[in-house]
Amino acid sequence: MRKIFCTILSVLMLLLVTGCGEETQQGERKEGEYQKIKLVMSVNGTNIATDTKVAMKFAELVSQESGGNITVDVFPNDQLAGGNASKGIEMIADGAVDLAAYAAGVMAVMDEHLLIATIPWTFNNYQESREIIDTTGGAYYKKILAEQGMTYLASAHNRFRQITNGKHPVLTPEDVAGLKIRVPGGEVYFKFWKAFGADPVAMSWSEAFTAIQQGTIDGQENGFSVTNSAKVNEIQQYMTVWNYTYENYLFVANTKIFDSLEPKTQELIRAKAKEACEWGRDLVENDEETLRQKFIKGGMEVIVLTPEQLKPFQDKVEGVRK
Repeated sequence: MRKIFCTILSVLMLLLVTGCGEETQQGERKEGEYQKIKLVMSVNGTNIATDTKVAMKFAELVSQESGGNITVDVFPNDQLAGGNASKGIEMIADGAVDLAAYAAGVMAVMDEHLLIATIPWTFNNYQESREIIDTTGGAYYKKILAEQGMTYLASAHNRFRQITNGKHPVLTPEDVAGLKIRVPGGEVYFKFWKAFGADPVAMSWSEAFTAIQQGTIDGQENGFSVTNSAKVNEIQQYMTVWNYTYENYLFVANTKIFDSLEPKTQELIRAKAKEACEWGRDLVENDEETLRQKFIKGGMEVIVLTPEQLKPFQDKVEGVRK
């Protein structure tokens, strides 16, 4: 009986915190004024992760522009889904939450075509990724996400991904062999790591820190920001900077909820999502060197591979890329 009561209570609490496009009570609206509405946004990252920062910036911009009429409540760490990213994605697809930001690699549980930008060494730099994703890439994401009941709004950097581990420095392809590496899942990641003889382990990001501490996995592959926000740099001795794959955060809305909003509100959300993501992109690009120095000062050995050192790695996965 107690278990049943707790389950019912949990459901009621979820209903209380999720806005699902719910209009709030208001008097007669002035001409030109935005509708008064509360929206709920779910993100996977920690309180200081890039996706959370960008989501909070988005909420701030929306509130400012709408004169406080439109508010966005941001829930980091997949709080509404009990820390389970896959469940969180189900919630945005089903309309249990209004808005969300997830890494493309995580959202690929719905459709692995979302992994396209993560194909190893697709982009040479951040500027290239911006230009392609904001043109043909955005149209591609829009089409795929529409089939999942989601409206694509914008894209922000999750950064180029590096590798950290607690075993030894990674300088050659042979150094990767045998390492148990946490990956977000998806065909691209599994084929890439297996090409080196590594053991890729699909695991929710919320479980990775403990798994590293307990020795269940040897390392992980994320950019500087995620590595820092999750404090992985404090429990891993080695990092190799090789920019092996680019990943982005996709900002989305549940399509049914988004379509129910007034056109003026839709326009505002689209514009502020893009503005927030541009802000986030600048943030990512500007602080990588700062974080690299922080890691080094903290005792981590950070190795930056030269183009010559990278070539054997790239040659090893050329078949996977094709």
